[in-house]
Amino acid sequence: MKVGVPKEIKTHEYRVGLTPGAVREYVAAGHSVLVETSAGAGIGETDENYRKAGAKILDSAREIFASSEMIVKVKEPQPSEWTQLRESQVLFTYLHLAPDPEQAKGLMKSGCTAIAYETVTDEHGGLPLLAPMSEVAGRLAIEAAGSALKRYTGGRGLLIGGVPGVQPARIVVIGGGVVGMHAARMAAGLGAEVTILDRSLPRLRELDELFEGRVRTRFSTIDAVEEEVFAADVVIGAVLVPGASAPKLVSRGMLRSMRKGSVIVDVAIDQGGCFETSRPTTHADPTYEIDGVIHYCVANMPGAVPLTSSHALNNATLPFGLALANKGFAAVLENPHLRAGLNVYRGRLTYKAVAESLGLPFSPIEQAAA
Repeated sequence: MKVGVPKEIKTHEYRVGLTPGAVREYVAAGHSVLVETSAGAGIGETDENYRKAGAKILDSAREIFASSEMIVKVKEPQPSEWTQLRESQVLFTYLHLAPDPEQAKGLMKSGCTAIAYETVTDEHGGLPLLAPMSEVAGRLAIEAAGSALKRYTGGRGLLIGGVPGVQPARIVVIGGGVVGMHAARMAAGLGAEVTILDRSLPRLRELDELFEGRVRTRFSTIDAVEEEVFAADVVIGAVLVPGASAPKLVSRGMLRSMRKGSVIVDVAIDQGGCFETSRPTTHADPTYEIDGVIHYCVANMPGAVPLTSSHALNNATLPFGLALANKGFAAVLENPHLRAGLNVYRGRLTYKAVAESLGLPFSPIEQAAA
């Protein structure tokens, strides 16, 4: 199969769909890999490194899209990219379609087969291709919060860990999944006072055991969310409903009762965000203020550390990508975990939560492939 890797064009996105090491694996399996020139520049990989790995370097994204049977990316295709996709072509990348009707319609119109990293599953019911970026984003969330808390950025002027004799920051993490756990680990490691809210008692028990009492856990109710958010210096939004729009857990009205100069970091912004006042931002302009509360809502947080992120992502995606390259669409039909990643096929939405979020018809794969 001809596998294409275009350069990412989203603002301040430096990751790359395939590293040279991953290219070697595809080539060793008998596939051709086409890489757009400078696609790996953001992680310090030259065109020559890709050539040594067995890739062919092409001059433009247009050539990549025109020549490839499968496109491997990192972020969702931008308008100039989805218009180049075609029927019988496989797109393997993050999509996050639930809050993005234009992209969904663009992919449907193209007729391509679009498989989303974020909904591919594993035998344990996890999301193995989302997990590595969730780990990165969770850890970065605390770094972002620390910067946003500084007075010159509009924050309270608070050091996350405090110093002896001075109270540390109070950090509330809404959601105890992969993002929430890694955010809590970073915050606790810096000496913050940390509380995790979640609606799963078994998960709260796991977190309590993991952190050995260094982090508070609370069952998430309306009352609990209000109490914790109003007293917080930082609120990390880490709630995930696979494929669907994130639930809005903090309303605009609640901001008025929050501490002035406190910080919201919405890691769920790719799925629409879990705060009513969230809107996507970029690394170029990451924050904005509403009612005295600083909002950090960068939609591609791991793009800030592309070297770490690209290798972590490739480690996870490689076996699934090779399966698609080896067998084409048959891999989706044979593998229930890849099948869970199928979001668009032949102009139809094949992931129920996405279709419901967008208010568009849902077609089960059996129906779409008939």
